[in-house]
Amino acid sequence: TEEEKEKKKKKKKGGGGGGGGGEEEEVEPDESMLDWWSKYFASIETMKEQLRQQEAAAAEAEEKEETEIGEGSKAQAKNKDKDKSKAPKDDKKKKQQPVPELPEKKNKQKIDELKVFNKELETEFDNFEDWLHTFNLLRGKIGDNDDNATEEERIVGRFKGSMCVYKVPLPDDITKEAGYDPTFGMFQGIPSNDPINVLVRVYIVRATDLHPADINGKADPYIAIKLGKTDIKDKENYISKQLNPVFGKSFDIEATFPTESMLTVAVYDWDLVGTDDLIGETKIDLENRFYSKHRATCGVSQTYSIHGYNTWRDPMKPSQILSKLCKEGKVDGPHFGPGGRVKVANRVFTGPTEIEDENGQKKPTDEHLALAVLRHWEDIPRAGCRLVPEHVETRPLLNPDKPGIEQ
Repeated sequence: TEEEKEKKKKKKKGGGGGGGGGEEEEVEPDESMLDWWSKYFASIETMKEQLRQQEAAAAEAEEKEETEIGEGSKAQAKNKDKDKSKAPKDDKKKKQQPVPELPEKKNKQKIDELKVFNKELETEFDNFEDWLHTFNLLRGKIGDNDDNATEEERIVGRFKGSMCVYKVPLPDDITKEAGYDPTFGMFQGIPSNDPINVLVRVYIVRATDLHPADINGKADPYIAIKLGKTDIKDKENYISKQLNPVFGKSFDIEATFPTESMLTVAVYDWDLVGTDDLIGETKIDLENRFYSKHRATCGVSQTYSIHGYNTWRDPMKPSQILSKLCKEGKVDGPHFGPGGRVKVANRVFTGPTEIEDENGQKKPTDEHLALAVLRHWEDIPRAGCRLVPEHVETRPLLNPDKPGIEQ
């Protein structure tokens, strides 16, 4: 919409070193004008800012090193000084850039943000293999021609599970733990083996730097999604002549674990004549995410809100998630007390105790407190771990014909 374009323009202006910093100061973000995209673009700016700071810090460290080396050998000092006199200037430029942005940053901070990972979620959370590991099952070699078959071609299935080896008898401190069944060993509280039905919601925001597929150096990308028997090709919504398409689409698919757990998201190039070419695809193991203790089903937002652009999107409220985590991890709590305090295990967290609805009416709630605990769940002893935040992940698109090269 026009609104969104305006917003994008404003954001871009702001990002260019506070070009319109002075004027924009007065324009406070109006709640009704904001949407998920405002949140996304604000988060992208924050990510860029962090990268810029890292680069500046790296340059500074490099310079220090150079200075030390220079002092060590007097002979090279003269040349080094020349270089150095150049280097700090560049560095100053770098450092000066963010300065005008500071007042504007405060203004922007009013928009709630999400975490933008510039890589796949799996690399951030150890592949979600906290207890589910995947082992490929390979077909045996029948004849000579199988010797040169790649491992991929020999895969006939995947075994998922975990193996633990114990010293018997088990140590006392383990067997004494409350609710601990020694026959299960490390596999306490693991879900049953029965098939379960899930609703998978896939949000595809955009693609960047796609590999050109047409003679004109461009592509006409569209999305294709595959999960089990479901095969969706969003062919009629292809984006013409674009290597950086913004898709902004969501798809809902019903699936059954464990039979349908590998989701493939692909980008194809639309062609008027002939077949459409695959630009690249990415595969996501949904089952590992679903069963992981990092809770990768729906990211935990920074704030709890019941209306507006930042509405809580998880089917479970923070207090329900917290109770479930405490029960599963055999953690004492949560105990909500007066004065905005909640006690979990031996930690006390504080937070606001009221929430505003659309009409500005305030109601008492424990959700903010519960969310404060969830956002610091890794500090909880024994059962704690980092929970996946509300996020957008960035995944490389690969093409089987060009192995290992990002598309």
